[in-house]
Amino acid sequence: MNSSTDDIKDMLEDDSSLGLIFATNLFIAKEPSSPDNTVTLFDTPGSPEQLTFNPVERYHYPSIQIRVRHISYVTGFVLAQDIVTSLRDRAQETWNGSLYTLIRSTGDPVLLDWDKNNRCRIVINLDIQRRDV
Repeated sequence: MNSSTDDIKDMLEDDSSLGLIFATNLFIAKEPSSPDNTVTLFDTPGSPEQLTFNPVERYHYPSIQIRVRHISYVTGFVLAQDIVTSLRDRAQETWNGSLYTLIRSTGDPVLLDWDKNNRCRIVINLDIQRRDV
């Protein structure tokens, strides 16, 4: 099973309206110093997996954080909202051998901080439900 961030990266790239390209403006686990406008995905602690007698129906409940960095607060916030909309509308989709049955934002996008280069960083936290197929 891939990390959730790897699968979510593929989902975000698949939505051409977002304009995200892996290793160009979309990254996993490490936010680069450039370009100015980036989206970085981080695996975060989730909930324990569901234990059942049937391992095929064993669901995993990972969580991720998405950090949008942008030179414009308004544009960055809109991108964060668009990302939430793109992901929450996906259900019963299979990506890289995992069936995604739920992607839920735990709240609205929120300003984390302004970095030393005066770029805003907006975060989104997502809870996920998935299982192997």
